Amino acid sequence: MTTDALKSAAAAEAIALVENGMKLGLGTGSTAKHFIDLLGAKVKAGLDVVCVATSKQTEVQARSLGIRVVTLDEEPYLDLTVDGADEIDSELRLIKGGGGALLREKIVAAASERMVVIADTTKKVKVIGKFPLPIEVVPFGLKATHAMIEALAAEAGCKGAILQRKAKDGSAFVTDNGNFILDCGFGRIDEPEELAEVLTLVPGMVEHGLFIGYCDLAFLAGTNGVERLESEPDV
Repeated sequence: MTTDALKSAAAAEAIALVENGMKLGLGTGSTAKHFIDLLGAKVKAGLDVVCVATSKQTEVQARSLGIRVVTLDEEPYLDLTVDGADEIDSELRLIKGGGGALLREKIVAAASERMVVIADTTKKVKVIGKFPLPIEVVPFGLKATHAMIEALAAEAGCKGAILQRKAKDGSAFVTDNGNFILDCGFGRIDEPEELAEVLTLVPGMVEHGLFIGYCDLAFLAGTNGVERLESEPDV
């Protein structure tokens, strides 16, 4: 199967969780796109849902398919968010933000009763961090913010090149929120909770791409079928 077919297979598992009347968060990225396509077909067939998009790109796609899109201010409590991931480990800890929408993705995920991740099995790793960790930062004081992130990350055991993301034309990549992204090539993050904690000390950091405690269920599609990973229920 092609990678595209695997993404579609994972999306098909998630679409089965959608029920009439739900309030949904729609993720951003190539895998989330497959889910939105499937959702559009369901809506065309009569499914009644209302959705919040995590990016302008996702909103455009959803509206083009006839999906009703509102803001999170209009619907601040969501039943389910379906999104992709750049990396996921066995404890459902994620790295997200490869598409540049990590801030809105995290806000929407936090507003949701459940977050379901869809991906192909190549995104499952033993230790997260090979995929450069995206960090959204404000443009003001960029060098100072960069230096502080580098220093605090080193204290948490994470070292590597930290590069400002560029757009295709070579200019600075700008998020939907008007911010920049620093991609941190740490290679491995052995203590993601510790790193997430120290990053909150950086005034110029808006949000980081470590999603810890957000994902409840993941569907990971591979050549041998779709693997289901589920978080342990709270006691």
